[in-house]
Amino acid sequence: MTRDNPALANAVSAAIAAGDAVRGTTSPNPPVGCAIVTASGEVIATGGTSPAGGPHAEVNALREAGPRTKGATAVVTLEPCNHTGRTGPCTQALVDAGIARVVYLTADPFEPASGGADWLRTHGLDVALLHTRVEALQPWLRSVRNNRPSVTLKFASTLDGFTAAADKTSKWITCDEARAAVHADRTKRDAIVIGTGTALADNSSLTARHSDGALYEHQPRRVVVGKRAVPSGNLTELGFEQYDTPQAALTALWNSGARDVLVEGGATLAASFLELDLVDAVQAYIAPALLGAGRGVLDREIAGTIGDAKRFRTTDVRRIGNDVLMEMEKD
Repeated sequence: MTRDNPALANAVSAAIAAGDAVRGTTSPNPPVGCAIVTASGEVIATGGTSPAGGPHAEVNALREAGPRTKGATAVVTLEPCNHTGRTGPCTQALVDAGIARVVYLTADPFEPASGGADWLRTHGLDVALLHTRVEALQPWLRSVRNNRPSVTLKFASTLDGFTAAADKTSKWITCDEARAAVHADRTKRDAIVIGTGTALADNSSLTARHSDGALYEHQPRRVVVGKRAVPSGNLTELGFEQYDTPQAALTALWNSGARDVLVEGGATLAASFLELDLVDAVQAYIAPALLGAGRGVLDREIAGTIGDAKRFRTTDVRRIGNDVLMEMEKD
């Protein structure tokens, strides 16, 4: 549909960008983006979902467009909601604004809010589903399916699978560009989770920082899993949450609104999440370096035969500086 319609393709890109810009700030709501397009194909406004309790993407875009919405098209990354929660239904807002056509990229699987497309059609709007993978929505969609936060396991390793050398040195396996990408990704997450071993060994701050050390505006929650006490240091100064088990951590995070969680280490915690079948996606930063021995990504066997290996589907592979980032998700 977009191949033969450059104006629509531009609007789709604008809506996706608007949703990506608010990722990490909207939970428990999804990071939706919306673009308003005139009949001539001009994108006149975009909007992303506000933090929980605030307007959704469609309402923000409609407000920015002002009186030019009559007869326009709204391109939305997620099917407009059709229920009243802390805000009114976006379907009604689109009708009230005089929108003539709605193109949405993803059907809403959240039953209380679904049905928006059919409602809009019964109220005279032209509605079309343009199946498009929207990366910013994937963690939220997984969380709805699983009724728990989506879990992404992130690690950096050498080409032969080591996260530290035999003498325990690990800084720095990856290049500056890869580390910058990690910090940019952190700011899109609701929480970062590490084990007590990593907290004790690294004295991590778990903040999202620019290359000059300045903090990003949005910071994820800091979570430690394990029973050992974490002494004063970066984490205690900044504030963190601690839970005994991965299940307890995910339950508490879900109940408090988190939907997108990044597990950063270490090897014991990573193995635990995998054994419990709680890893939905993987980010593997691979450095073109060889060690031959050292600390592995996991601290123990999680599959005794190749048929039992934890397998994922590759969704993206790209070069970052001199390193490679592989992104995968569970089928």
